[in-house]
Amino acid sequence: MTRQGERWTADQVLALAPDAASRKAGSRLGAAGPWSETGCAEGAVWGLCKGSGSKPYRTVVDLGGDGRPGAGPAYKCGCPSRKFPCKHALGLLLLWTAGGVGPEGAEHAGATAAEPPDWAGEWLAGRRQRAAGAAGHGTGGDAAPGPGAGPKDAEAARRRAERRAERMAAGASELEQRLLDLVRGGLAGADRAGYGAWEETAARMVDAQAPGLETRVRELGAIAASGPGWPGRLLEECSLLHLLNRAFLDVADLPDPLAATVRVRAGAPVRTAGLLAHRASVVRDRWLVLSQRDDAESRLTVRRIWLRGTHSGRTALVLSFGAAGRAPEISLPTGLVTDAECAFYPGAGQLRAAPGGQFGPSTAGFRPPGTDVGSALTAYGAALRDDPWLESWPVVLADVVPIPAEDGATAAGAAGSWQLADGEAALPVDPRGLGRPGLWQLVALSGGGPLTVFGECGHRGFTPLTAWSPDTDEAVPL
Repeated sequence: MTRQGERWTADQVLALAPDAASRKAGSRLGAAGPWSETGCAEGAVWGLCKGSGSKPYRTVVDLGGDGRPGAGPAYKCGCPSRKFPCKHALGLLLLWTAGGVGPEGAEHAGATAAEPPDWAGEWLAGRRQRAAGAAGHGTGGDAAPGPGAGPKDAEAARRRAERRAERMAAGASELEQRLLDLVRGGLAGADRAGYGAWEETAARMVDAQAPGLETRVRELGAIAASGPGWPGRLLEECSLLHLLNRAFLDVADLPDPLAATVRVRAGAPVRTAGLLAHRASVVRDRWLVLSQRDDAESRLTVRRIWLRGTHSGRTALVLSFGAAGRAPEISLPTGLVTDAECAFYPGAGQLRAAPGGQFGPSTAGFRPPGTDVGSALTAYGAALRDDPWLESWPVVLADVVPIPAEDGATAAGAAGSWQLADGEAALPVDPRGLGRPGLWQLVALSGGGPLTVFGECGHRGFTPLTAWSPDTDEAVPL
């Protein structure tokens, strides 16, 4: 993943996380506070992390960057988590990327660059001895094998994947029973039952290594306190979760694209390194940066970058993460064009992509071709057919004018009383995604005339993200 002596980026570390919850938890541990006796040497990082118990957790990571083919990364931690890497390993790596471990960070977290302590050195020596015995192709059973892994590693990875699939299926079955009990008992009392039952169910999904199901369960628990109309929203989300459960339990009978979508939605891990190594999923193109937006999630900053291939016509979503107050590593200014590779994740639609190599500097962009409102709704409907759990779909609208909605009930709030109309049809503006400053910026840019707008089309309406000046074709983030 990196040569010895090179520090990884926060993006590279967070890409290792098995799920979103691990990214958030790991980012909280990416500061010096809970760490002591940290150090790095010989392609490894180690440290003690203070937890809830009396003894700190011993955490060590083999970076796999010392030149051994197929090596690492691999992780060992004294915590009871069954996730690999656990939040402590992620936090330690994030601290290391920030310079808080090693010679230049020796004043932080009690860092040293001496020999590893006995508890870390013994594990590292055993792992590397096994790697040498396997002709340089072993991973020691702690990480998914790379493209050059031997047959023993491939077999071990297959067994791990089977065990995880079994645990996820057991979790889906348990969650299905929970939903059936809820519906049989009626939804009317869900607001009085409190969040405890949902928290317990979410914890069970963590045990089942199904982070996608866990996230949806936590969202269900918050709906009862979301204001008027919550029973209808709760029933809708329960129905979607029931659909996902049944699809995952019968995933072997589904068509391959839908099966891949179901696995990803349930939380099956996809390794970025494997995507980039699988050249069939990699697309090189001149990518126009449609938008870049940051969202705050706990102490984690999530950057969403939308790209449009000028030759392939494909749309790609690149996610970048910043932990512990640091900005995300990847930054692509809106409106520019970059010659690069993107490796697409499996699943229906295949929108999320991992960035690969970049070839040359970015250049000036252009106003992309767009579609009308009717075609945008058709595309969104087709995407929902392939992925019923989709929240939004990227769309470039051409020749639309922001106007006040005739029926203010189409969306709530001042921002939602506007539409984007093309003369034949109109889309309401999602009141959650664009506040009054952004709305009036869009109106001022339009000047009452048509313009090109990129955004996300969802069941609550359209969220404008970027508009192009009708006079200069300049991209204007909203």
